[in-house]
Amino acid sequence: MKFHRMLTSSAAALCVAMPVSTLADTSDKSIALSNNYAGNSWRQAMLESWDKVTGAAVEEGVVAAADAFTTAENQATEQAAQIQNMILQGYDAIVLNAASPTGLNGAVREACDAGIIVVSFDGIVTEECAWRIAVDFHEMGRSQIEYLADRMSDGGTLLEIRGLAGVFVDDEISGGIHAGVEEYPEFEIAGSVHGDWAQDVSQRAVAGILPSLPEIDAVVTQGGDGYGAAQAFAASGRDMPVIVMGNRHDELTWWKEQKDANGYETMSVSIAPGVSTLAFWVAQQILDGEDVPKDLVVPFLRIDQDNLEENLANTQEGGVANVEYTLEDAKAVIAEAKD
Repeated sequence: MKFHRMLTSSAAALCVAMPVSTLADTSDKSIALSNNYAGNSWRQAMLESWDKVTGAAVEEGVVAAADAFTTAENQATEQAAQIQNMILQGYDAIVLNAASPTGLNGAVREACDAGIIVVSFDGIVTEECAWRIAVDFHEMGRSQIEYLADRMSDGGTLLEIRGLAGVFVDDEISGGIHAGVEEYPEFEIAGSVHGDWAQDVSQRAVAGILPSLPEIDAVVTQGGDGYGAAQAFAASGRDMPVIVMGNRHDELTWWKEQKDANGYETMSVSIAPGVSTLAFWVAQQILDGEDVPKDLVVPFLRIDQDNLEENLANTQEGGVANVEYTLEDAKAVIAEAKD
């Protein structure tokens, strides 16, 4: 099975099997996860995937330890201090979901100078000594407008819900959305709010801005905000627009209910939270001496009208549609990057 096919298939393709025949000589190595934020369902699912896969790896003796640490606030200075503590604790590798692409570069350089492998994912860093596992977040935003252009030949008025202010991912997705509007000028963004990738924050933000907006034809989002937006529109008495969803269980459930009731149609897109497990295996391979390119790319996970039910059935209540990665998956990503 080719790797890209596995990723674009149903989120049912969860796999954490341990290929014991290929266990490597990293049994005495320790890996730490530095995470800048855990305040939404995606981040919680990311940490659950990390614990699930790395726990099995430790039990099998692949590595000695795989510990996870999350900062109290989304602050680069606090996360930099966290990384410096990891250096002092003697970890062999640090897997990093960064608060800033540049604000942690000093701490990352300190880790590299101490001989520690640093693998960044989701929120990646620009420091050259680190490895980066990137999703094309810009394209994730742009593709939403492309989808709407296919649905609405005459264009329409949009509301944009952004993520957590000051975070690289938010800037990239928003940049892609605005690039899509430039490509399809029949669409216009009438307003923009920050929903922090959380349903309750999004609901309050959308409810607050709606009275000042004209009729909204569609809502473009970043994940964790679609259900909150739907609740705000329902409470306002306005017509329900097309709301792009973000693969959360409550979003997919609401979409399924509306689809069954009135044929409501949309799409859903997000990065799989299990990308943290891919970063773990990449770090393990580097520790084992594998020649790994500094930049690796994984696709985002998209759900459409025809596979909604399948993906919903395989998404945990309160969770996010997900893919978890094996050692063999990591090897496939590395080999693809080398081609």
